[in-house]
Formats: sequence, C-alpha cells, structure tokens
Amino acid sequence: MAVKVLVVDDSSFFRRRVSEILEQDSDIEVIGFAVNGREAVDKTAQLRPDMITMDVEMPVLDGISAVKEIMASNPTPILMFSSLTRNGATATLDALDAGAMDFLPKKFEDIARNNEDAIKLLQTKVKEIGRRRIPRSFKPLTPTKLTSNTPVTPSSLAKNTNIKQPDRSFQREESTTVAHSRANTSSIRASGKQYKLVVIGTSTGGPVALQTILTQLPANFAHPILLIQHMPAAFTPAFAARLNGLCQIKVKEAQQGDRLQPGTAYLAPGGQQMMVEGRGSAKTLRVFEDHSERISYKPSVDVTFASVAKAYQGDVLAIVLTGMGADGRDGARMLKQTGATIWAQDEKSCVVYGMPQAVTNAGLASESLPLAEVATRIKREIGCG
Repeated sequence: MAVKVLVVDDSSFFRRRVSEILEQDSDIEVIGFAVNGREAVDKTAQLRPDMITMDVEMPVLDGISAVKEIMASNPTPILMFSSLTRNGATATLDALDAGAMDFLPKKFEDIARNNEDAIKLLQTKVKEIGRRRIPRSFKPLTPTKLTSNTPVTPSSLAKNTNIKQPDRSFQREESTTVAHSRANTSSIRASGKQYKLVVIGTSTGGPVALQTILTQLPANFAHPILLIQHMPAAFTPAFAARLNGLCQIKVKEAQQGDRLQPGTAYLAPGGQQMMVEGRGSAKTLRVFEDHSERISYKPSVDVTFASVAKAYQGDVLAIVLTGMGADGRDGARMLKQTGATIWAQDEKSCVVYGMPQAVTNAGLASESLPLAEVATRIKREIGCG
C-alpha cells in the first residue's frame, strides 16, 4: 500500500516540486496540500495522511506550532524542510522536540551530491517515516536543564524536564516509561568490563534519542563520549549548544586537536569526519574535511568507530541508535574484533530500524535495547549509577 502524504508549504513552486519527486515512486501517493500551518492541522484531521512534509516558516501558523497541534490532536509522522541557517537549525530542533521525526534541507542541492541521489533520499525518508505509527498517547519533549544539585535519575529527569508519560520514544506502541524501564533493568548486573570511552552513532531520529540518553548522565561521568550524528554542518553547532544547555555533562562540537576529557561529549561536526589519535592516555581528536567519494556520510559512524578501535582497542562501549542505512556496521565489526562491547537500539523504539538492524543482523550487538533503557544501562555498565 502506498504511503499517503500531505505536502505543506507556502510556496506553490516547492509544493509542486516535492509532489513531483514523491510521485515518481509508485509506493508514495500525495493526497493533499496545505499552504500554511493552520490548514495543515485541519487537513491532517480531514485526510488522515500516513505522513506530512512540513515547511518551518509559514504564514498564519508556523511549522513548529503546526507540529505541536498535530501531535496533540492527530499524531502523524512529520518530515521538516529547513533552511541551512542558524535560525533554521534552531527552529528545526524545536520541531523535533515537538514531535517531528526528521528533517531535510530545503535546497535539494544541499541534500546530496547530485539530483538523482537527492530524489532517492527524499523518497526513501518519506517511505521509512510514513510507515511508522505513533500512538494517540504521544507526548512531546519539553526539556529544561537540570539544576546542579538535582539527583540524576530517570524519575528525576522525567520530573525536571517535564517529560510527560509515556516517554519520548513515541514510536513505541506500548506506553513504557523511563521509570518502568529502570525497574526492568534493575536486576541486570554490569559485565565488570573496564572502559575508557563511550561512542554513539545515529542518524534519522538521533537528535531526540541522543537528548533522551545524555540528559540522564551525571556530571561526574567517568569517561569521554563521542557522538556521530548524520547532520548538516549548519546544524551541529546549534545541536551541541542545545545539548550542553540541557545536560549535566558538558557537550561541545568537536574541534581539531580537542583532548578527550571525562564527563564531556564531543559531537562530530556536520560535513566533516572525526577520528581519535594518540597513544596512552593522551588521546586527541582529528577533525577534517573528507573529499572521498567512497564514503557517503560526513560524519561517518564507520570512520569514527574504526579510529576508536585502533586507539582504544577493546576498552570501548559502542552504541548504534536509530537511523537509515548501515553506517556503523563495518566500524562495529572492527571494534568487536578488539573486544569492545556493542549495543544496538531495538526496533520498536527506533524511528528507522536501519543502522541498529544492520549491526544486530551481523551478529555484532550483544544487546538490543529500548531507547528508554539505554542511559540506565550505560550508567550501570560504566559504574556511575
């Protein structure tokens, strides 16, 4: 059955262009258009599309406000189109917090290396996202930074960030809460393995997944954390700043020569690669532009994982979260060969079960975890909670 799409944009040219691209795929059907956020809310209730493409800046009612109203009344998977500006990045992150599943740059030439790749990417995202189902009980993420004297536990996180139950893993059909997940993991003991680094790779659905995990980690987290999120260069500074404002740990966009410090998460810059260099305890980051045609993702989870395998050997906890494709599988295989621990997000809590599935199907993941359990399990495994 074709994925039924509502296209929302105040530009008639963009509405027509998106519609033409989508309907080149026989598995996609555009069933309606809206020229502003208010009309989008009304037509969602009327047409009940499988998914919505949504502009951020529109008259009458903007995209973020429209997302909030739609997710409150008729929860529907939403793909945002955004300008690659600082304001556009901030607005898009706000839309993701409100419930949108993913985003793409509004200029198609910014999506991929050529027009054919851009068209395929848009079609694939629409089909993947449009096949998800959001429960009527969906509640948006409304984060507030925890105070320094707030005990960092799943229950205190839910209270202090106003995360209403059920938890932010809105893709899940069951209403599992963070507190309930903690109870489920309370009987699971740590492996006893010693670690020196945590590294997390993700793509579609990653911003919300990373925020869900990182906001639960304590300020005294014992190790550095590397984050690889498929994201444009214009977005990663805003995303790192947002996480830093919400988390107990420090979060920064990685820079060339950064020395890895405990309790700090380093986000790979969009459009570049991030690798670990150095011997002994003096590990630093190499951040560089990659002009290779062989590597599609910049940043690439595989590239970072491979460098981590060489620099840290088996003293690593690597986690692959929601995302399209298989980036991270080859790097996870290299890590596994050194004795590292590999976890993957489970299918039910993923926006897109691509990257975690690739790692799991390859037999590399020792555990497949719901998003709501990941932070608790990290703290138990590392020994900080």
